[in-house]
Parts: sequence; structure tokens; C-alpha cells
Amino acid sequence: MLPSLPSPVLFALYVLAFASAAVVSFGMLPRARRIEHEDTRRGLSWLLLTSGGWAAAHVGYLTLPTPTLQYVLYEVGLIIGLASVGPWLYFCSAYTGRTFHRNTTIQRSFAAVFLLLVAIKVTNPLHQWYFVAEPALVPFRYLQVTHRPLHWIVMGLSYALTAIGFFMLFELFVRVNSNAEPLFVLLGLTGLPVIFDVAGAVYPNVLDLTYSSIGVAAFALGVFVLYFDRFQFVRVAGDGDNPVVVVDESGRIRDFNARAEALFDDLSGSINEAVSEVAPELVRALDAPDPVFETDVSGTTRYYNVSDTPFTTGGAQTGQSIVLTDVTDREQYRRELEEKNEKLEEFASIVSHDLRNPLQVAKGRTELAIAEEDVEHLTPVKRAHERMEQLIDEILTLAREGVSIDDVERVDLPVIAERSWSMVPATDPELELEGEFDADLSADPERLQQLFENLFRNAVEHGGSDVTITVGALPDGFYVEDDGDGFPEGAASEVFDAGFTTAADGTGFGLAIVSEIVEAHDWSIEATEGTNGGARFEIHTDTD
Repeated sequence: MLPSLPSPVLFALYVLAFASAAVVSFGMLPRARRIEHEDTRRGLSWLLLTSGGWAAAHVGYLTLPTPTLQYVLYEVGLIIGLASVGPWLYFCSAYTGRTFHRNTTIQRSFAAVFLLLVAIKVTNPLHQWYFVAEPALVPFRYLQVTHRPLHWIVMGLSYALTAIGFFMLFELFVRVNSNAEPLFVLLGLTGLPVIFDVAGAVYPNVLDLTYSSIGVAAFALGVFVLYFDRFQFVRVAGDGDNPVVVVDESGRIRDFNARAEALFDDLSGSINEAVSEVAPELVRALDAPDPVFETDVSGTTRYYNVSDTPFTTGGAQTGQSIVLTDVTDREQYRRELEEKNEKLEEFASIVSHDLRNPLQVAKGRTELAIAEEDVEHLTPVKRAHERMEQLIDEILTLAREGVSIDDVERVDLPVIAERSWSMVPATDPELELEGEFDADLSADPERLQQLFENLFRNAVEHGGSDVTITVGALPDGFYVEDDGDGFPEGAASEVFDAGFTTAADGTGFGLAIVSEIVEAHDWSIEATEGTNGGARFEIHTDTD
């Protein structure tokens, strides 16, 4: 089609094509400087400069009056064109959140190869390894360039590096689940000049030039048509490894990455929908005084801090990125501290309340003993001291049992139950073992023994000297049951509260200690009515 055009028209089309590419590239520089992300801005700006200079050099090559000047401008274009590969890769690396563009080893290697090739191109008049040139009259008067194999090797390397950049972009679009069609359109525009590169080597009426500067200009134009919309949103969504949801100024979802989709199933296919409808819990967390989002991930509770960062275009806010940062360890630690503080307050309340009575008794009786010189008053003092000692011991035990367990071992539950039974100061009650117990049960032997001892004492204290205690197997754990009087009506839900007791001389800490031991093992416990009307405690060791 080109050979049928008159020479002046064909010449004008060539000049117009490269001049337009230069104008577009240089004309986009002011918009490039408005890009907020510094490295992306720097890479794209230099890409525009080099591609514009490359196209402008081709204009000079076509229009300058002498072959010598045309030769010089063509070499200048080759050097600038080769240099444009660097900014292209810099832009792709920065835009996709990688750090290759900041790697000094890569920078030095690229600079060394670039300078070597520049030296070859500059000295081409001496060796003509790269190209040969001679005046021609077809399809119009110009300096005809015939490229040598070295040129095509360098071109192949350049296009291979360019393809790496496109792969970075494509991987980012895939990672954030974004529509990659705009990227393929730009890829087509950028790669279209390759057809003319090949045609120039095959058809004599097509100039044997490098037309890639036109493709770069087309890419730049496409980026700036799309950048502040799709391309901007994609870059923000792909920035970092945290879940990210990008919304526009009206709160509609524009993009999100794969990590965000894993947390919010409804995000799939939700582009242009309101984030308040698709993920209302995310919006609630963002608006809360403490913006922490709690969710279940593969059966594990995870906590994310929710923050939003607005981004602008030309000084006007065009949207915001909602970033979820995993703070599970910090949040769990904070909640553990809160729980410990609650326990400290509980212990302080117990100490101030339960120790005050025996302390006042001991103080009053001691004053009477001194005033009346009657040692009989010291007997209640002794009992008060024993009571305070018991309370202090059980409070300390309760505090220790709340500590999590790190080291466990396989235990023989019936053996530990028998050993615990021997520690209970009672002879009349009976202990029975029923069922086949889990041979693979793992626990802290000392704390498990403490659990049994407290349950046995509780049964004896409330059931009397003739109570029968049964330790039996459950499909997911074991139980301890007695045939005593059972729980008072409505008390089953309170028996594990520290300080709760129905016995006149009870401390109310025995079952609280049991509950702490169970919780420290990551087990669960339930108080129910026994089969014979007594109390039954079911400990479930398999909580998955």
C-alpha cells in the first residue's frame, strides 16, 4: 500500500508519524509529573523523554539536508532508543511494586552493557558491524540504512527486556484480579511498530528504521488516558502484600487484590459496586474508634487494622485505598493483657473482701486477749489465720493456673486420676473409673492432677463422706461425676466464677482453678446434672 503513494506524500507521512510521536511524548511530560508515586513518576518521565528524543532524532534523520547529518542523527536515535529500555523497566518495576529498579547490581550491569553498545554504535563508521548507509532515491531521497546482524541481536535483546516489563504489568493485573484488557490494548499499540521493523528489513520500499518510538508514544498516550483511572487503581491495589481495596471518591469499588478477595468472598465481580454494600463490616471497622476488623481465616481468628489513604489527581481527591494490616499478634497480646488486668482487679476485689473478715476477727480477738488476758480469744485468731492462709494459697494457685501451657506430654489419665485421689484427705468416698480413655491425650501432668484434686475435693465437700465419684471417658474427652446433692437451682452457670461457693467454709476458688487449667490446655468444660442427681463436669479435650 505504501509504495503506491507519491514520494512527497510518503515522505510527509514518515515525518508526520515520528514528529507526532515526539510531540505526544514531550507533551505528556507535564501530566507525568503529577503522578504521586515518585518512582513511577520518574520512570515514566524518563521513558517519555527518551522516546520523544528518539522520535525527534528520526525526524532529523529524514529532514536534514546532508547525508553526514542524517547519519549522525540516525546514530543518535539508535543510542537514545537503546537508552529507553532502562526507563521502561524502571517504570514497570516501580509501578508493580518491585525493587529491581533500585538494585545497584542491576543498574551497574545495565549501564555497562549500554556503554559497550554505545561504543559499538559510535564507532560504527570504522567497522560497520551495526549498519551500513548509503544515499538512496526510492521511495524518496534519504540515507538508506541496511542493518547488520548485530543490530538485530541488540533489537532482540531490547524486545526481550521489554517483554519482561509487560510480564510485570500483566502479573500485577492478575494479582489484583483486574481486567487486563486495557493492558493488552496497550501491548498491541506498543508492539504494532514491530511489524514495520520487520517489513523494513524485507521490503525495499519500507524504510529500514526502528519504529518503536511510535509504539512508546502510543503506550504513553494510552497510559495517560487510563492511568488516573484504571492504571492508578491497579497500582494502589497491588502495592504491598496486605489486603487492599481501592474505591473511588463516591465509595464504589474500583479494584482489589487477591488477598482482599480471600477475606471478602463477595468482592469477586463487585467492580463499580458500593463497598458499603459488598463489605459493610469493612466500612464499619473503618468508621469505628478502634478500626480493628476481626474475621475467621481457615478456622483461625485473625485481626486486621483498617486504614484508608486518599490519593489525588491534580490536587483533587479521586479515591482512597483501604488497607488491612494483620495485627493478630498485637491484638491477641492486647487482649491477654486486658484479661490479666481483669484478673488482677478480680484478685484485688477478692483479697479486699474475703481477707478483711478473718483479718478483722483476728484483730478484734487479739485486742480482747490482750485487754482481758484471756488466751481463749486466741483460738478464733488461729482459725482466722488459717483461713487467710488458705485464701492466699488458692488465690496464688488461681493466678498460676491461668498461665498458658507450652509443654505437654502424653498422659495416662486413669493413673493420674488415681494419684490425685490419694491426695484427697477422705477415706469413705469411692472412686470408680469407667470406659476406655484416650491413650493419645496430651497434657501437663501436674496441672491435670491439680484439676482432678480440686474436682474430688469439691465432690467430697458438697457430697459428704459417703459420696461416690466416677471418672469416665467421653468420645472427645472425659468427665468427673458424683452422686451427691448436685447444684442448687440456677447455680450451674456460676460455679466456675472465682469466689462463688455454696459451702459455709468454702473459698469459691476450687472450680475457678479447674476452669483456668482447662482453658490453659485449650479445652472446654461444662457443668451439668449427673445421672444420679449429683454434679457432673464434662471436659472436652478435642475442641477442633
